[in-house]
Amino acid sequence: MKRTLTALALLFAANPALAEGTLQLFNWGDYTSPELLAKFEKETGIKVTVTDYDSNDTALAKVEAGGAGFDLVVPSANYVPIWIEKGLVQELDLSKLPHHANIAPEWMNVDYDPGRKYSIPWQWGTTGVAVNKSVYAGDVNTSAIWLDPPEELKGKINVTPEMNDVVALATMYVGGEPCTEDTEVLKKARDALLAAKPYWMSMDYGMEDKMATNDVPASVYWNGAILRARLKNPDIVYGYPKEGFVVWMDQVMLLKDAKNVEEAYKFLDFIMVPENAAMISAFARYANGISGTEPFMPDDMKDAPELVIPAELKDAGHFIPTCSPKAQEYITAIWTELQK
Repeated sequence: MKRTLTALALLFAANPALAEGTLQLFNWGDYTSPELLAKFEKETGIKVTVTDYDSNDTALAKVEAGGAGFDLVVPSANYVPIWIEKGLVQELDLSKLPHHANIAPEWMNVDYDPGRKYSIPWQWGTTGVAVNKSVYAGDVNTSAIWLDPPEELKGKINVTPEMNDVVALATMYVGGEPCTEDTEVLKKARDALLAAKPYWMSMDYGMEDKMATNDVPASVYWNGAILRARLKNPDIVYGYPKEGFVVWMDQVMLLKDAKNVEEAYKFLDFIMVPENAAMISAFARYANGISGTEPFMPDDMKDAPELVIPAELKDAGHFIPTCSPKAQEYITAIWTELQK
């Protein structure tokens, strides 16, 4: 789930091609397998142009502003109801998706889209803490690493600038639940974040390379990107904070004003074929929500510690719901204060 917005992507966004036989995919940066796109184009003749974004809010604002020309977008679960309520996406015609039954049962009747009427799984993962064990050899399964840092990590920590994930982690660290409206709990979370910020070196993306090259010793980040970093640098360790960590899923949705609708349906059905879903995972290194992909997954992912949550920590994982307007207002206020 790495977020990288490029100048080239902005250029495409300004005037995307809408010709027949093309498809416009609006997706997180460094999250779409080139091999998958090449296979899709070879089999269908449809050329896919990918435009990157770096956050859920960026994607939502861009599409809501109108005129972007995208066909498909890949929001996180807690944003799916927002896209639906705003009328920015359309209900899927399941008769055009013969592989819809391949969606894994546990990812079919999800609270944010029961029966998968609006969305198709892309990838799912966790937001936790990554540490270079050559710098810090202590417990990695705690948010104390970045909210109450040990001496050896002070001034050496990155925090991903993803508002809902970061505030949720801090809220759980102080004993609350994600999306709480409890102002006393939220004040504790805010205070913890503001007290910790002086010990951070950055709030940035791109941690796969920065951690792999030892430029950043610790970071709040996404598990798949850290798996990629660890394959380059075995000193990288991923931790699941026992106080609470975030579980998320991204999914593909068909935009209301999509121009290349038939092409979009072909792509949506294509990514539900197990072999193709495995290609998505093999590139970005996250799990997917399609049944039958296991035989096609890379061997180094099958038992990867970044993907296999320790049994004793599974209950600490929290799937962030869509926050109430009041809770989101509080979260945004905390985030705004943190950015000062």
